[in-house]
Amino acid sequence: MQTVGAWPQGKWRWAAPLSVLLLFLFSTLDLYQHYILGNGLFVSAFGFATSGGPLALVLGLARAISLALAWSRPRLGLVIALTTTAVTAALGEAVSSSEPWPWAATAVFGYAAILAIAGARGLTRGQLIRWWLVAQLLSAVAYVPNWDLSSTNFASGIVMAVVSGVGAVVGDLLRSRAEARHRLAEQEVISETERGERTRLQERARIARELHDVVAHHLSVVVVRADSAPHRLADVPEDVRKEFAEIGEAARASLTEMRRVLRLLRSDEEQGQELEPQPGLDQLIDLVDTARQAGAVVELVTEPLEGIDPAVQLTAYRVVQEALSNAVRHAPRSAVQVEVRRVATRLHVRVLNGAGAHPTSAAGDGHGLRGMRERVELVDGIVMTGPTPEGGYLVYVEIPLGEEVGGDDSRADR
Repeated sequence: MQTVGAWPQGKWRWAAPLSVLLLFLFSTLDLYQHYILGNGLFVSAFGFATSGGPLALVLGLARAISLALAWSRPRLGLVIALTTTAVTAALGEAVSSSEPWPWAATAVFGYAAILAIAGARGLTRGQLIRWWLVAQLLSAVAYVPNWDLSSTNFASGIVMAVVSGVGAVVGDLLRSRAEARHRLAEQEVISETERGERTRLQERARIARELHDVVAHHLSVVVVRADSAPHRLADVPEDVRKEFAEIGEAARASLTEMRRVLRLLRSDEEQGQELEPQPGLDQLIDLVDTARQAGAVVELVTEPLEGIDPAVQLTAYRVVQEALSNAVRHAPRSAVQVEVRRVATRLHVRVLNGAGAHPTSAAGDGHGLRGMRERVELVDGIVMTGPTPEGGYLVYVEIPLGEEVGGDDSRADR
C-alpha cells in the first residue's frame, strides 16, 4: 500500500477513511452502552457532573482522530489514543464486572491498529516497544484502586497487552518490508546505472576498435609512401631521404602503439581473432537487403560516393545500421527511407520511419542514440533525432568531409 501525505493511495485508498469512520461509530456506541461516564473516580473526588451521551461522543471522536493522525503524525496519534483511554478511566466505569476496563474493546483494537500504522510509517522497533510499554503502564495505574488478579478487568489488561503487542509486531514487519523494498529499489537504480555505464563503455570500446583499422590504414599509407618516396622520386637529397626514413619509422612506431592499445580494448574472447574489414558506404545495399529480409519495407536513395574518408564511411554505415535495426525491432510494419548524399563538403545521412513508428524506433533504449552521437562527434558531425509531425521518426546526420574529399587517398594509391 502506497501512501501520499496522510492517506493511503491506490486501490486501498478507501480503507483508511472507512476505518476511521467505523472506529468513531463503534467507539461511541461501545462507550455509551457499556460504560457509565461521569461516575468515575475523578468525578467522585472532584464533584464534576457530566452527561454520558455527549461525553461518549467526544471520546469516540477522539479515538477516531487518533487513528486518522496515525498516517501523517503517528506519535501524536498514539498520544491521543492513550490520553483518551486515561480520560475514560478517570471519568467513567464499566456497567458490570464482565466488561473490559479501562481499555474498551474498540480502544484495544484501535491502539493496536495505530501501532501497526506507526511502524509502517517509520517508527523503529525500539520506539514501538516503548509505546507498547506506556500502554501497559497506563493499565497498571488504572488497576491500582481495585487490584485483583482474578478480576475480569485484569484479564482484559492481558488481552490488551497481547493484542497491542501483535500490532507492534505487525508494524515492525511492515517497516522492515518497506525498508527492504526501498533498498531493493535503490539497488535496481544502481544496477541500471551500472548497466548503462557498462553499455556506454562497451560501445566506446567498439568504436575505438573499429576506428583502429581506419587509422591504421592511413598510417600504413604514410609508411609506404615514406619508404617508397626516395625510389619513386628522382634526385632526392640525402637529408630528404633521412627525413623520409624518420617519418616512416615514426609511423611504424605509431602502428605498434595502436596495436598495443587495441589489445587492451579487445576482450579475452576477441584476442587472437582476426578483425574483419570495416564496412563502408559500398555495403549499404547489403545492409538494406538484410533489413528487407527481416520484413522491413526499406527504400535506399544514394549516389556514387567516392574518395570519402574511411572513418566517415564507417560512421555513416553504423548510423544507418543502428537506425534500421531499431526500426525493424520497434516498427516492423512502417516504411523506412534511407538517404545518403554528398552536398558540397558535407555528407548527409537521413533515415525516416513512416507513420506508426515507435517513438524510440530510431534511438532504441537510449544507449544506441548515445553511441550514435559519440561516433558522429568523433568525425565532427552533428546528429538530430525526433518524431515527425506525421507520426514517424527521423534520424538526420551531417558529417563534414573536409580536405579528405577526393584528394589524398587517390594520390596515395599511385
